[in-house]
Amino acid sequence: MGVRKDLKRAKQRSDLAARVHTELIREDGVVREVRTAAFDTASATGTTADIPFTNAAEAPDAVVLRRKEAGTWRPVTASAFAREVTAAAKGLIAAGLEPGGRVALMSRTRYEWAVLDFAIWAAGGQTVPVYATSSAEQIAWIVEDSGARFVIAETEENARTVRAACASMGVSMGDQPRLWELDSGAILELARLGRDVDDAEADKRRAALTPDTIATVCYTSGTTGRPKGCVLTHGNLHAEAASTVELLHPIFKEVTGQVATTLLFLPLAHILGRVIQVACMLARIEVGHCPSIKPDELRPELRSFRPTFVVGVPYLFEKIHDTGRATAEKIGRGSSFERADRIAVRFGEAYLDKFLDRGKGPSLGLYLAWALYDLLVYRRVRQEIGGRLRYAISGGSPLDRRLNLFFYAAGIIVYEGYGLTETTAAATIIPPLGPRPGTVGLPVPGTSVRIADDGEVLIKGPIVFGSYWNNPDATEQVLDGGWFATGDLGALDDDGYLRITGRKKDILVTSGGKNVSPAVLEDRLRSRPPIGQCIVVGDNRPFVGAVITLEPDAVEHWLAVRKAPRDTPMSEVIKDPRMLAEVQKAVDYANEAVSRAESIRKFAVVEGEFTEDNGLLTPSLKIKRHAVARAYEQQIEVLYES
Repeated sequence: MGVRKDLKRAKQRSDLAARVHTELIREDGVVREVRTAAFDTASATGTTADIPFTNAAEAPDAVVLRRKEAGTWRPVTASAFAREVTAAAKGLIAAGLEPGGRVALMSRTRYEWAVLDFAIWAAGGQTVPVYATSSAEQIAWIVEDSGARFVIAETEENARTVRAACASMGVSMGDQPRLWELDSGAILELARLGRDVDDAEADKRRAALTPDTIATVCYTSGTTGRPKGCVLTHGNLHAEAASTVELLHPIFKEVTGQVATTLLFLPLAHILGRVIQVACMLARIEVGHCPSIKPDELRPELRSFRPTFVVGVPYLFEKIHDTGRATAEKIGRGSSFERADRIAVRFGEAYLDKFLDRGKGPSLGLYLAWALYDLLVYRRVRQEIGGRLRYAISGGSPLDRRLNLFFYAAGIIVYEGYGLTETTAAATIIPPLGPRPGTVGLPVPGTSVRIADDGEVLIKGPIVFGSYWNNPDATEQVLDGGWFATGDLGALDDDGYLRITGRKKDILVTSGGKNVSPAVLEDRLRSRPPIGQCIVVGDNRPFVGAVITLEPDAVEHWLAVRKAPRDTPMSEVIKDPRMLAEVQKAVDYANEAVSRAESIRKFAVVEGEFTEDNGLLTPSLKIKRHAVARAYEQQIEVLYES
């Protein structure tokens, strides 16, 4: 198994084994703070804007990106990319972008995003990312609040929405931001605009940037109100990207002997996808882009690009696992998959115990069982995602521990991390030589994590943002002496690994006085078929309940296995005792993680889905709890009628 060999090789290399140094601060015998020493990667003068040009100077022929054209992934060299960035930067300068000016970039994940992000920086500007699915109201708020004078939209539909947003702001046509459309040739138009601008002007603007210069105003997802603009500097981005590269790249490349490549599919308007792109450019890791995270659209791209690692959210890994289960059931091997799932968890736990010097490792019988199911199941999972994938980084919410162990046994190490927009993405990550499923790891190099008296997670370091744009009151509420109050609850184990237990604002207090964190239950529920989305309820109620939707693909498969009509109305499916029994199994699995008083006593299976389109999810797939509670208010009331 490749990942076991990788870990063995890494452990045997003293230079890799001694790279991460942590300091634990104990109070009353409990670890309350952990500090990870910084790598020597700080940029004293340069900025992220320099990365394409440094690559072009040092390795002009190195392939840094691959762009899909006519169904083929074509290489883009460092020198070619730098030329495109320069051309677009000169176009922005010709259009009137001043140093420090802001450009709103509204697009799905695609090659042009990379060109424009670096071009905006090279022209001395600041990028304001906007999700491609944003409404006119959301766009109006972001453009007006940020003061962006230029907007680049992906499609004609996006451009129409931007125009509607600008019109709603009551701004005269002459004062509205200048708008370009990617699908109508924005890159070529910028290149034409900038033909008469001297390269020296762009070089001058780039040279004037410092690590303290604002690089981006990145708006939060706004789960409970209007999004806030996080001001992130070039220094913030460089600290995050450089630390990630230094921590993980030796494992992704040197130990495996593979040329590290990744396919980016997370929205680049989200800070995690954006920072990974910067990190890959910094390390000259080949990057491709896919505009969709939908499993059916993403899987063919993974098979054609064949990345060695990916960055995703738990939803992706849950769906890959569910697809494996469904495929096995279709060919009459459903019971084999269930056994393979159980064997994977046992094997993963035993092998990691051996690796961490906590146990003897898998028995001979367990090894033989793993080898059998590697042929029957795990190999198929690897093929489903390209065949070369060895590593993955998961963020956004906790990944179910059993699911993590399944992928480990299938030959894919999933490194969980934790962070927010305010921490420039990952503040903690599982170190390569210290896997610990069920936690989100140690602080990234140069960062400290502390647990406050009330259990809130506090973060300090060069990755922490400096302020919210135009919002000093909100800034003052979360920053104190350099410590950022995340709003998340957590705990540190005896080795300093962080475990997230919930959100402060989401804590439910039952009428019996029991405090319940819904995140633990919800994460485990979503990891089991046929669950789609869910929220746990029970604030000021006598017990904990749940509102649950079904995953459409899981329902389709469930109907097919039972030879029921594919067009069976969902209203019938959610009442079918057999389906309710399947949901109960998922609820029972979730309840295993909590006490009786915190467990889900009743649930309501409802029609529909939580989506961004219906206002129940943010663009980064976070649930808008209050919106869901309002949408299903009647079903929630029924739970507590008797």
